[in-house]
Amino acid sequence: MPPKPSPSSPEDPLRGILAKSHQAGRPTEELTDHLMDAFHGVQALRHRIGRINVAERALDGRFWPVAALAALTHDAGKIPPGFQEMVHGRTRSWGERHEVLSLGFLPPLVPDDRLLTWVAEAVLTHHRPLTAQQPGRKQPIRSLYGGSDLAELRSRFGKVDPVVAARLAAWLAATGGHLLAPGPTAAGQFVTASDITGAVRQTTGEPVDVVAQAHAVLTAVLDRWRRRSAPDDEGLVAVLLQGAVTLADHLSSSHGMLHPEQPIGSRFPALLRDRFNAQGGRLRPHQIEAGAVRGHLLLRAPTGSGKTEAGLLWAAQQVAELIADKRGIPRVFHTLPYLASINVMADRLGDLLGDRGLVGVSHSRAASYHLANAIEDEPAPEELGQQAASLTRAARKAVSRAAATRLFRETVRVGTPYQLLRGALAGAAHSGILLDSANSVFVLDELHAYDPKRLGFILASASLWERLGGRIAVLSATFPTALGNLVRETLTQPVTLVEAPPGLTKPRHRLLTRPHHLTDDAALDEARELLDAERSVLVVANNVAHALHLFEQLAPEAVRQHGDGSALLLHSRFKRQDRKRIENRIMERYGTTRTREDRRSPGLVVATQVVEVSLDVDFDVLLTAGAPLEALLQRFGRINRVAFRPPAEVIVHQPGIGTRRRGAEEYADGVYPAAPTLTSMQIIVRHEGQQVDEEQATAWLDEIYASEWGKDWRQEVTRWCSEFTEQFLSFTHPFDDRSHLAGAFDDLFDGTEAVFHADLPAYEAMLVGAADHPSGRLLAAEYLLPLPGWATGLASYDRRLGIAVIDGDYDPDRGLAALRGVGADRYQPGEVI
Repeated sequence: MPPKPSPSSPEDPLRGILAKSHQAGRPTEELTDHLMDAFHGVQALRHRIGRINVAERALDGRFWPVAALAALTHDAGKIPPGFQEMVHGRTRSWGERHEVLSLGFLPPLVPDDRLLTWVAEAVLTHHRPLTAQQPGRKQPIRSLYGGSDLAELRSRFGKVDPVVAARLAAWLAATGGHLLAPGPTAAGQFVTASDITGAVRQTTGEPVDVVAQAHAVLTAVLDRWRRRSAPDDEGLVAVLLQGAVTLADHLSSSHGMLHPEQPIGSRFPALLRDRFNAQGGRLRPHQIEAGAVRGHLLLRAPTGSGKTEAGLLWAAQQVAELIADKRGIPRVFHTLPYLASINVMADRLGDLLGDRGLVGVSHSRAASYHLANAIEDEPAPEELGQQAASLTRAARKAVSRAAATRLFRETVRVGTPYQLLRGALAGAAHSGILLDSANSVFVLDELHAYDPKRLGFILASASLWERLGGRIAVLSATFPTALGNLVRETLTQPVTLVEAPPGLTKPRHRLLTRPHHLTDDAALDEARELLDAERSVLVVANNVAHALHLFEQLAPEAVRQHGDGSALLLHSRFKRQDRKRIENRIMERYGTTRTREDRRSPGLVVATQVVEVSLDVDFDVLLTAGAPLEALLQRFGRINRVAFRPPAEVIVHQPGIGTRRRGAEEYADGVYPAAPTLTSMQIIVRHEGQQVDEEQATAWLDEIYASEWGKDWRQEVTRWCSEFTEQFLSFTHPFDDRSHLAGAFDDLFDGTEAVFHADLPAYEAMLVGAADHPSGRLLAAEYLLPLPGWATGLASYDRRLGIAVIDGDYDPDRGLAALRGVGADRYQPGEVI
């Protein structure tokens, strides 16, 4: 670390020059304090991330010094009186971009001609894109300043106090002048400090000043990217540098702290063994084998065999190796496809590590997860006013915790892959995601659950993570050989397959089939007989229309036999608050956390696919519509889940095959492609009456993926992988605006939510009643209802509240029954999945 310059004296011209204005919860901040914090932020990032080989090759081993100097100077252009009037609250807006003027402080600090442009680009793009091929959310720098000559730039920035500029230049030199040593010049590739100095002197005939120097550097950068495409490694490194500066800036602004250690490291295996020993168990062979693998991993292990622990032992080994190779403090990302399972995994990891605060939760509703935990931590309020205050405190804590994870605080994070994939959008908002993924460890759980498009995106990203020094593991109880082959073909380094030995788990299910549909009278009669026999019955339909029909037919019998609360309906079209309430009631009655003697509560749950992964429940018997084998296996997993009983019945019914309202392609119950569903049903019927377990499922899956459908599936995944790589991960234009793609990206991965028109007053009350806007948004989200993509055309948009608004029929215990648009009811329940 360099020696820190002497503190400002009362006569120091930099005293009172601010970087940040006063805001709620944040005092004003002097410019040099902010710049120093950002400089230290890069040092923290360097300690966290370590040596990035692709970046060090591109910058001759000086990636981190370049990033540090860019962070140190990124806001130096905030010294003009116009900006200071704004930050002191005397005017509303300055109207100019400070990062452009910051360029004027660079040439004296970069004696190595080859590195000046790298620093300049990182400074210039830490808020806005440089260029834009399509209109985005912010005007790019080229549009704002591309046609400005020096005289216009002087006029726009106003008079810059030469004493302040000189003092700041001296402070920057004393703080960061040592960072970059002279190096060789790559002719034709980089603008040089001597070129800029000469250009300024030739233009002005006077000694260099900060505005003139800024204009010269800006012109050089814009000329460099006028028609140029970056070589692949160079474009990627440019985005990584941008990520270092933006992340350091955000860390300094929030005064955030990065966790300094990785708890899943060299000491983790001993911790896990001690935990197993305390419970009377021991590590299993596949767990030991996975923990010894060096490099990428494919792990296939059945439910209940310790798959998660095997993945964590593998991760600990990779962390230890990366640390030994001076790759910083590797982050461990454990990804899962569904939000509810992510929340459960986060709790599980936090409890295993002895501190839930060590685990970040990264998905679109992470704040809601933290809100539930924060509410538990709040003391029980006694009065209504206290309840409101308690909820507000919990919301602020939840927002703060979610924000800390977005700033990459934790070294262990559980989430969807989509939050990592957002790094492909690059730019000031997302380049930090790519930087944080360097030298990281990725545990991709249940990768087979994604459709071909999303799977292709994930595989393309895995290839980039490997290129950035990452290690990849794919875990599943059942995944087809075809998927393993795709993983191997995507990654360049060897991939080791580890499989749990046979016989670790005993069969939990006996497979039965029925030739009729789940909604037929024969199926309803069988369900009633099971309820009469004091069984806990799970019925899983493929669409909401069928689930609603089944519930209306069967719920009265369940209530008559087993009392109020014994019949519950769950699907994805509930408001958040109602779904949470229903899930809690299901867990109270059927959850695996109940005691063994108290677990068998008779009753009925009718559900759609949401039950496949969202709840840790244990029923006596399953009646399900036919579906692709992966979905059926997940449904089977909710029956006799902990294997306390002999193999339980899982009864599979033939699905209805037909086209949707639009298009000629056939689907099972309007949901699943017909081809894999029918092949799955043929296999299921062939094994009628047999005891089945997940060890058999791999052979069944391989049969499905060897079909013509499987060949088409492989081609589709490969196509999306290539398209995502070419469109998002090549970075040939690293500073181009991609913000116009963000909305479509979010719609693809996060879906759309809306609020009912009748709930708007309550929604708005939550928004405005909270202490701050993020907390209000979080509390109001309890009124949101997920929508299928096609239904967005039925919604209006309330710009004042920033939310889509719908109208329709809704019941808190039955969910969405109808959606209404303008002039007609276009909703068909079977289309809502």
